[in-house]
Amino acid sequence: MSIYRQFCQEVLEENGSLKEIKLQYPDQFNFGYDVVDAIAEKSPEKRALVWCNTENEEDVFTFSDIRKYSNQIANVLEQSGLKRGDRVIVVLKRHYEYWFTAIALHKLGIVLVPVTHMLTVHDFIYRISSSNADAIICTPQDEVPERIKEALKETGTDCLLWSVQSEVEGFRNLTEEMKNADMDLARHETKVTDPMLMYFTSGTTGYPKGVIHDFSYPLAHIVTAKYWQQAEDDGLHFTVAETGWAKASWGKIYGQWLVGSAVMVYDFDNFDPKQIVDIINRYGVTSFCAPPTIYRYLVRKGIADMPKLKHASTAGEVLAPEIIRRFTERTGIPLCEGYGQTETTLLIGNFYGSDPVEGSMGTTSPLYHIELRSRDNGPVPVGEIGEVVIIPPENGKQPGVFCAYLDNEEQYQHVWRDGVYHTGDAAYQDEDGNYWFHGRFDDIIKTGGYRVGPYEIENVLMEHQAVVECSVIGIPDPFRGQAIKAIIVLSGGYTPSKELELEIKDFCNKRLAEYKWIRVIEFVTELPKTISGKVQKTELRSRT
Repeated sequence: MSIYRQFCQEVLEENGSLKEIKLQYPDQFNFGYDVVDAIAEKSPEKRALVWCNTENEEDVFTFSDIRKYSNQIANVLEQSGLKRGDRVIVVLKRHYEYWFTAIALHKLGIVLVPVTHMLTVHDFIYRISSSNADAIICTPQDEVPERIKEALKETGTDCLLWSVQSEVEGFRNLTEEMKNADMDLARHETKVTDPMLMYFTSGTTGYPKGVIHDFSYPLAHIVTAKYWQQAEDDGLHFTVAETGWAKASWGKIYGQWLVGSAVMVYDFDNFDPKQIVDIINRYGVTSFCAPPTIYRYLVRKGIADMPKLKHASTAGEVLAPEIIRRFTERTGIPLCEGYGQTETTLLIGNFYGSDPVEGSMGTTSPLYHIELRSRDNGPVPVGEIGEVVIIPPENGKQPGVFCAYLDNEEQYQHVWRDGVYHTGDAAYQDEDGNYWFHGRFDDIIKTGGYRVGPYEIENVLMEHQAVVECSVIGIPDPFRGQAIKAIIVLSGGYTPSKELELEIKDFCNKRLAEYKWIRVIEFVTELPKTISGKVQKTELRSRT
């Protein structure tokens, strides 16, 4: 029986779908001891991690392995002076050392700060300074150590430095040091309310915010893994995400291990859809989760048979219905969309026991009480766009929602104004209870007295074969208040022209209600994006 059942009470419908769930955990709950070590004690040979890379190297790690290696790293870190409450930046790409390190930090009560290897020197300066990092553990690849050293020189920061796998000047070799460390570790005191994890999340404006989660966070991902991704006990789940992003916590460690599934890790730099499918088939992946970009590539490049794959899911942005249809037609697997934030776990999804609705985020997670609210915080009727908000339980503690922004209590109180958590995202609910995403609440276009979400227009645009990327914004218009403008990156083989502009307008406007018609098109070579890949609509609007 999966260990997750020790930490929750579930009420299921007759078809096995989740009706209610209530988390239960001790004040000292710690994922490292109470999940990883507990599984290792009971089932030491149970598979936890299947890892391979582009050089055809591969390793399979059991829970016993994870316990041993995390203990060794914990002993190295502790003997070097790190302690509960310290912060460690971790830049380990998809190296298997990430999993050992993350669990080691959890066991010591040290805050894990994962970041992507793609950060510039400027990015590292900001994250090192704002987090007051006590140590950095990084990959030796991609000149990451060099950028870190330059950032430390700029900031004048003095912190402990480790790399993995190979010798790097100025860094200790964690891989070598852990070999000589004790494999046993006495339980360290931590509290479930302690900070456990911090992600820097890039918004469309301003500097990235440090989003802090406490030790209850992993348990909120039970719903993510079991009822949305449908990861199975003794199955193999594959989420395509680098460890620097919150999506890794959604799909590569916590919920999956809680429900007894091993995680598949493919350590690569350049995405190749054929390689992804090969990994799925070679290792017998049973459940798969990837951002919409990957499904677009898979569909456009052609999808090979994946006979062992049982379930597929996606999140991060809206996926065009045409891509969903073609994926399902080719594989026979419904594609389940979901929605959440770095500040939360999965809020809305197409869950086990229901038929996915094409293009819809799905229905609300039983873990959360979610409503749509207007700008004055009043409820909005079915069919109208409102902001997605979370209503906390009576005791005020909402598992799965972050506990603080780094050094920004004012912003934290702002998103929790009026007694609810404001996601800042817009959606509407149909009569069947399904939610439909419409972008950031501030991105809603007001044209001719109508409120229009940019994503519904972008979905139609993406169905045109000449469009590879796009973003839709509102621009000032003397008659309508705002007119709808599309900024488009063209596919290879297409060049900007008045004829193509008219063709795209005609293609889309035949599929849209008149008040949603595209009035202006601009062709660009690329869209401005944050480091996490979010299109910066604020910058696009500033150009008009």
